[in-house]
Amino acid sequence: MIKESVFKSFDNAQALADKLADKIAQQLQEAVDKRGSASLVVSGGSTPILLFKALSKKVIDWNEVYVTLADERWVDINDDASNEAIVKEYLIRKRAASAKFQGLKNMFVSPETGCKMAVDKLSHIHQPFDVVVLGMGNDGHTCSWFPCAAEIDDALQTKSQCVAVNPTTAPHARISLSKSAVLNSKQIYLHIVGEQKLSVYREALQNEDAKQMPIRAVLAQHKTPVDVFWSV
Repeated sequence: MIKESVFKSFDNAQALADKLADKIAQQLQEAVDKRGSASLVVSGGSTPILLFKALSKKVIDWNEVYVTLADERWVDINDDASNEAIVKEYLIRKRAASAKFQGLKNMFVSPETGCKMAVDKLSHIHQPFDVVVLGMGNDGHTCSWFPCAAEIDDALQTKSQCVAVNPTTAPHARISLSKSAVLNSKQIYLHIVGEQKLSVYREALQNEDAKQMPIRAVLAQHKTPVDVFWSV
């Protein structure tokens, strides 16, 4: 049994997005004030769009904020499946337009060959990351740590920041931050919406088998604080 993280529930997704945006903006500005820069890791998909919109309006020193991704599909950055495209459309705009974004996808033909360049690019972003925002799939995956993937052991055990992943239950080869990279952060938020995701989260708390439900690798650790934000 995993001890439950800080859990905050909201009546709707917009209320969640507004509150989480407030928290993230405050932490980023505090980091900028303390050392002159801040780092933010976000996830793709449709769930964080409301959060991105709310965060893009916050009045902070965005020109000192570095943004990157928890994972990325190995597709063209203009592809509809690209997480980079979603972040640029909904977050790197308005007041946040001056943020410094660093994607994971590069010119190499595969994530296996592109991992080294991705790691090199990440070296320019302050670490430990100030804030990491994760999502979760119905199979309990987070980032691109898919339980079906042959690379799941590597994703959870490597000391490298990035891993290539080829899931069998989802389209596209992926590049993902490793568990080691994600936990090298000051604050993690798990952002989930809907009754089904709540059920998956509750199931994840039942034991610590991270290969079965990789989100457990985040929920069961005690290195980095994890706050769960959920709405109906």
